[in-house]
Amino acid sequence: MEGSIKVSPSLRRLILAEVGIPTVLLIFGIYHGFVQTLYRAGIIKSASFMGIEYYQGLTLHGVINAIVYTTMFAIAFGHALVAYYLRKEPNAKVAWASFWLMTVGTLMAAVPMFTGKASVLYTFYPPLKASPLFYIGAALLVVGSWLGFFSWIPRYLSWRRENPGSKTPMAIVGIFTTFIVWMIATLPLAYEVLVMLIPWSLGWVNGINVPLARALFWFFGHPLVYFWLLPAYTMYYVMLPRVAGGKLYSDFAGRLTFMLFIVLSAPVGVHHQFGEPAISTQWKWLHALLTYGVALPSFVTAFTLAASLEYAARLRGGKGLFMWWGKLPYRSQENYLFAYFFSGLILFLFGGITGILNTSYTVNAVVHNTSWVPGHFHTTVGGPVFLAFIGMTLFMVTKLTGKPVAYPRLNVWVPYLWLLGVAFFSSGLMVSGLTGEPRRTNMGLTYTNPASEAFNADWSAAAGITAFGGFIMLLSMAAYFIVFFATLGTPRRAEPALEFPTSEAYLDEPARVTTNFKPWIAAAVVVLLIAYGPTLYDVLRATFFSSVPFDPGSPAPLR
Repeated sequence: MEGSIKVSPSLRRLILAEVGIPTVLLIFGIYHGFVQTLYRAGIIKSASFMGIEYYQGLTLHGVINAIVYTTMFAIAFGHALVAYYLRKEPNAKVAWASFWLMTVGTLMAAVPMFTGKASVLYTFYPPLKASPLFYIGAALLVVGSWLGFFSWIPRYLSWRRENPGSKTPMAIVGIFTTFIVWMIATLPLAYEVLVMLIPWSLGWVNGINVPLARALFWFFGHPLVYFWLLPAYTMYYVMLPRVAGGKLYSDFAGRLTFMLFIVLSAPVGVHHQFGEPAISTQWKWLHALLTYGVALPSFVTAFTLAASLEYAARLRGGKGLFMWWGKLPYRSQENYLFAYFFSGLILFLFGGITGILNTSYTVNAVVHNTSWVPGHFHTTVGGPVFLAFIGMTLFMVTKLTGKPVAYPRLNVWVPYLWLLGVAFFSSGLMVSGLTGEPRRTNMGLTYTNPASEAFNADWSAAAGITAFGGFIMLLSMAAYFIVFFATLGTPRRAEPALEFPTSEAYLDEPARVTTNFKPWIAAAVVVLLIAYGPTLYDVLRATFFSSVPFDPGSPAPLR
């Protein structure tokens, strides 16, 4: 699909608001992420910094970056894709209702976070308890995202009626897959928040079934990773081959990848709970096996994108078995999206490998709750996801405002600086994690403080590497914010319009079994019943609803 399209002023304002607000919030998220590295390295040796307590800052970092920013961006990106590829704008009233619910929910959750009444981290399951405003705000954010998705469905069905026999555009397959996974993931979360957490936080009930709440959270928590990843995959399949100067090697491979994620993304959450006593071993084994299975679509993606990039490089004159890599447009200021996408892919090589290692029952027992884990996920959500999102945010802003990128040379270096920073950051975390360095711990008070009896010189050195990487990441984002906000202040040079670089397929195979979402959704339901039916039965059998309420003074009560 070629050419730009005009969009209504309403949709234009909506998309700009949905990427602009979370980008502003991202300033706080990035800042608190950097401060975490200072705690870890022992540069800050106190329980708080500038009035923000350690766990309060960690919560702000996680919630803003991993939940608010990603959710609002995904909705904005979906609005743009539906309008461009279906040539049908989402229902304006529903779309704006979605925006206001997400915005109000974010503000409601922000109040207790900034006032220290919701320091429960982004994995907000009990026994940690937050203000009711936090849970209500989170619920509104999720419901708002549902409305955004619902506004696309009538447009898609209308397009199908008008184009019988035509393949659904790959971008639409990708973004609909994203939100099908999101719907599957957030239904158990909705139960946990509405039925368990809000009444508990309001004092309407005396206790809460912690293992059940935790199981429901991880029912959501791992497919959340694919909700982050799938918009990036959509950009990789639809846009990366084009900005590289070539074609997508296989259209069918992309469609199959998305459908496999519908089936395999959710029934894997128990691999976060291998140490959970309420769940039987056989169900942990099943979830581990299915987690290995969810690596399959990523392997397909790796080979498909590598072939697509090789084709592009050889069109540019690349020769030999490996030398063709040198012909890709790494420093192209016009096709700057390539730099963002490619840097993310490099990080994802390591994120994918370490993710597979985490799946092992025995390896997980070694690295669980160590610094290895944040080292891993900063090469996944902090790699391809984050770089694709901030690159596409800038791209959509330039198109919808008609303004050119400010400081284009600096912009091209943003993703490479981030790549370098994450390489140091995650290396420091993962190396020390293998020797037991804990995650989510204010190490400046203990392990990296020479005045403490718990001081560990090896961890202190690794934490210094982590902080150095965090500083480079901070520089990268400072450069990005300069480019982003300077672009907003640049005079308009073109009429606002919407356009995406769209790849042609080198092998344009028939869609076959990937034509319809319904059988894949049905298969997902069956697999979920097999994987989570016995798991939840185990949890309820072990705890039921009369379990002893959590008491911080007696974490293992005998009565």
